[in-house]
Amino acid sequence: MAAEDRLRAYRGKRDFERTREPSGQAAPGGGGEPRFVVQIHDARRMHFDFRLQVDDVLKSWSVPKGPSSDPGDKRLAVPTEDHPLEYEEFEGVIPRGEYGGGTVIVWDRGTYEPLSHDRRGRPVDFAESLERGHATFRLRGSKLHGEYALTRFRGGADGEEAWLLVRKGPARADGPGTPDPRRARSVRTGRTLAQVAADAGE
Repeated sequence: MAAEDRLRAYRGKRDFERTREPSGQAAPGGGGEPRFVVQIHDARRMHFDFRLQVDDVLKSWSVPKGPSSDPGDKRLAVPTEDHPLEYEEFEGVIPRGEYGGGTVIVWDRGTYEPLSHDRRGRPVDFAESLERGHATFRLRGSKLHGEYALTRFRGGADGEEAWLLVRKGPARADGPGTPDPRRARSVRTGRTLAQVAADAGE
């Protein structure tokens, strides 16, 4: 499916004359390792947006409590619409009345290594592993490091699709644990949510 089609739902929910979110018109980036970004979004309900680059879009999940470095924490992750690759850089205030109105900061970002494989240990295409409902990957971010898994536990045929985001392996003593979204700072600008909102004149 072309990126244009994958971004149809994203564009249909936004008025780009009002919001400064990227419209997804820029050409896809070059090669290299796929990217990931975690944004804190102070909208109607505070949550984290976890996004993985898959081909030329960011596959996205809303994670209410945020990712954790503790393997004992199973984080609910609800899929949202695909986002353009440029969204990795987005930080600012989405106007009230717009879809997702509220303040956004880039809490973490970096690259990831797909690790999905079949029962015989053979590598599986990452997009295919997501379609099947279970994908593993190693994050290399400023704050998040190590192996994680996304597992679908409820299908979307007759209800809302839901996944779990879980850290695999031993807990990291130097990991971020469960971040406090109000005190967290952007890896892009060092600002908190309150500072971004204030700078935008909110």
